[in-house]
Amino acid sequence: AVYGFSSMLLNIINAQKPTYIAVSFDRRAKTFRHEEYKDYKATRVKAPDDLYAQIPRIKEMVDAFNIPIYEMDGYEADDILGTIANNAASAKQDLHTFIATGDMDTLQLVSDKISVFAPHKGFNESITYDPNKVLAKYGLLPSQIVDLKALKGDASDNIPGIPGVGEKT
Repeated sequence: AVYGFSSMLLNIINAQKPTYIAVSFDRRAKTFRHEEYKDYKATRVKAPDDLYAQIPRIKEMVDAFNIPIYEMDGYEADDILGTIANNAASAKQDLHTFIATGDMDTLQLVSDKISVFAPHKGFNESITYDPNKVLAKYGLLPSQIVDLKALKGDASDNIPGIPGVGEKT
């Protein structure tokens, strides 16, 4: 995990040459989604303990790069990154924000000022989603991704959808 995270971070720094950079991690605390829906992520298999044991080392590495870490009980890391990206997009007219994540729920945030940089085929390749890439992949605007998720559900988060509604229907 330390190697994979470090490799991805260095690739992002070298390829994107960001002016600003921040990292966010999930906390063990339940989120507001758990309060709204008690079965949220109830079927998700817990990650191995040796993965969790590496998180402090990853945080040490991020700290060594002098990169700020944002975490907050009640929120997932992607919620925090999305908030930062939206705030940056509205505050600075010339700032383009990239969210690096494997969570495709963030595609709903894509705009002319926010892109999602997603690992593809492991960590060696990635796809950068802009509005046109989201439209090409899903046939939807980024703002419609939330509707798609609501209709089809999300098995990874244990969120039921409408029966008969899925990727192809």
